[in-house]
Amino acid sequence: MEKALIIGASGGIGHAVSEALIARGVAVTGLSRSADGIDVTDEASIEAALGRLEGPYDLILVATGALEIDGARPEKALKQVTPKAMMDQFALNCIGPSLVLKHAVRLLPRDGRCVFAALSARVGSIGDNGFGGWYSYRTAKAALNQMIHSGAIELGRSHRDAICVALHPGTVQTPFTEKYLGRHPSVPPEEAAQNLLSVIDDLTVEDNGQFFDWQGARVPW
Repeated sequence: MEKALIIGASGGIGHAVSEALIARGVAVTGLSRSADGIDVTDEASIEAALGRLEGPYDLILVATGALEIDGARPEKALKQVTPKAMMDQFALNCIGPSLVLKHAVRLLPRDGRCVFAALSARVGSIGDNGFGGWYSYRTAKAALNQMIHSGAIELGRSHRDAICVALHPGTVQTPFTEKYLGRHPSVPPEEAAQNLLSVIDDLTVEDNGQFFDWQGARVPW
C-alpha cells in the first residue's frame, strides 16, 4: 500500500488509522471537517474536497459518523423516534459515506488491488439484531450497508480488482462511545486501527461488497 485517503482523519479511529499507516511508510492524505472544512452531509463540500486530489489511492477509508447528533440519544422505544433525529442520522451515517463513494471512484486505480471501506456498525445488521432500539442509528447503518453492497457491484464492473466493504471496528474508546461503553469490551483507537488494517490487508476481490467485523469475520446483513 503506497497511498491512502482517510475521510474523518481527525476523529479517534480515523486519526489512529492515519498514524498507523504513516508508521508503515504509506503516504496518507487526511480530510476532516475540523481541519479541512469537508462536510460529508453537503455534496458540494465533498465534491470540492475530493476534486482537489490526485489519485490513485490504494485505500480510501470513510471514518466519519456519530451516535448522537444535536443531543439526540439512541432511542430505547418507538415513542422516542423523531423525524429530525432519523434524518440527521441518515445524512451523516448513510448519505455522507455514499456521496464520498460516488465522488471517490475516479481516485481509485482502474487496474490493481484497491480498497474502499466505510465504517459501519454491527447494530446495523438486520440478521444480528436481537435487542431492538437505537432505531435511527441502526436504520442509517443498515442503509449504509446496502449502499456499500450495491456500490461494490457497480465498482467491480469498472475496477475489476477493487474491494468495497463495510467494516465494524468494534467498540472503541472515543468520545463517540464514552456514554455507551457500559459492560461492552472496548479497545483504544490505536488497537482498533491495527485490527482494521489487518482486516483490510487480508481482503481479496472475492470479499467485494461484504460486511466484516474487526476480526475479519463476516457480519450478517
